[in-house]
Amino acid sequence: MKGLLKNKWFKFSLAAFTYLLMMLWIGNFWLLLGFPILFDVYISKKVHWAFWKKRGVKKQSFVVEWIDALIFAVVAATLIRMFFIEAYTIPTSSMEKSMLVGDYLFVSKMAYGPKVPNTPLSFPFAHHTMPGTTSTKSYSELIEWPYHRLAGFGDVERNDVVVFNFPAGDTIRVGFENPDYHSQVRSLSNDFKKDDMMKGRLLQSDRAYKKIASKYMRQRFDIRSRPVDKRENYIKRCVGIPGDTLLSIDAQMYVNGKPQGSIENMQFNYNVKTNGTSINPRKLEEFNIAKDDRHRISTTEYVLPLTTADVEELKKLHNVISVTRLLDPQGMYGDVFPFSKDYNWNRDNFGPFVLPKKGVTVELTKKNLPLYDRVISAYEGNKLEVEDDGIYINDQLATSYTFKMDYYWMMGDNRHMSADSRYWGYVPEDHIVGKASFVWLSLDKDKSFLSKIRWNRFFMGIE
Repeated sequence: MKGLLKNKWFKFSLAAFTYLLMMLWIGNFWLLLGFPILFDVYISKKVHWAFWKKRGVKKQSFVVEWIDALIFAVVAATLIRMFFIEAYTIPTSSMEKSMLVGDYLFVSKMAYGPKVPNTPLSFPFAHHTMPGTTSTKSYSELIEWPYHRLAGFGDVERNDVVVFNFPAGDTIRVGFENPDYHSQVRSLSNDFKKDDMMKGRLLQSDRAYKKIASKYMRQRFDIRSRPVDKRENYIKRCVGIPGDTLLSIDAQMYVNGKPQGSIENMQFNYNVKTNGTSINPRKLEEFNIAKDDRHRISTTEYVLPLTTADVEELKKLHNVISVTRLLDPQGMYGDVFPFSKDYNWNRDNFGPFVLPKKGVTVELTKKNLPLYDRVISAYEGNKLEVEDDGIYINDQLATSYTFKMDYYWMMGDNRHMSADSRYWGYVPEDHIVGKASFVWLSLDKDKSFLSKIRWNRFFMGIE
């Protein structure tokens, strides 16, 4: 048996079989070109692939062995991160209390099937920017692969906690990425429109103002585009899957006409009034309310993010007079998707609408186009223009459109402190990265030394 393990033909056969399985999983037969390399590495040995080693020397120096181990570790870790599991951290409070700022978690890419990278040429362990820089790209677009997802364990389901690439991150203003570029363009276009109104000028269409704002931004700032796999990673809960009908009434989500299933730690913002005395900070710590999220607006009022259980406990405090949920009323327009005055929606009241589903055809009108314009143009790569006589897709007059991908609706459990699908729309299937699996470390940024560690969250599963 020992001799068999050292046999070069056995080692080649084992490596070739493993490589063949990987090739079939990836589904790219160009990888067949790798077999001659494997044959040379194990059998013919004509090319000195491990150039950092001296050929024919059995005992390598310490430095060479260290380099050999480092290269192996980088390659192995890169493959694991790319195809199996990757570590992420929670930087904002958008998912509290389900997940806390400072949670470090592992995300399974096998849950939905790993994506083949769009930009395979990139610096190891860097996302989109080189370490130590603010604008130097960590990847090359010399080689760009189309979207392809390998086989996984299942599909995205409602209430899954999902990591995905930020859909509105396709275009960025370097050095000023929050709010996103598209939000900045909308804000600037509204300013231009208000200026024309004040000066009595002839008003243009909203699309015309957005083109003017976009041109203005590109003339004055460093505006760049990013491929899908190099956009920021976001984590939210999947509220709707392709084909679902969604509706929100006073922050109560309805999916296909039924109330959304209960989420234990979901939060909303509440107005808390006291008798004039302060709420004990230790009590707020017990509620896991971060210092950045404690807003005292007067001597008698706070605005705090609270779960239903927190509300009941807070009401028991002797100095608390009232606890009232804050809601945007129906009929009040908010700057939310689809960003059209034809849809008088806000963060708490929106819909109904149907999530786009692959293969489904919808009728297109100028009124419902805001629901689909980024799907058609940004996500599915079509040329979209609106003229007086109708909607043109790839220079052809269009009265309908058939979706090429599935789309999801993602929302944070901290409903009033989450930048989610309400503010940028659908999440395309090619943006899905993986499913959050478990927390392996949790650090409280408001505390110091060992007290920072939240021991009770170690290896906690994510639901």
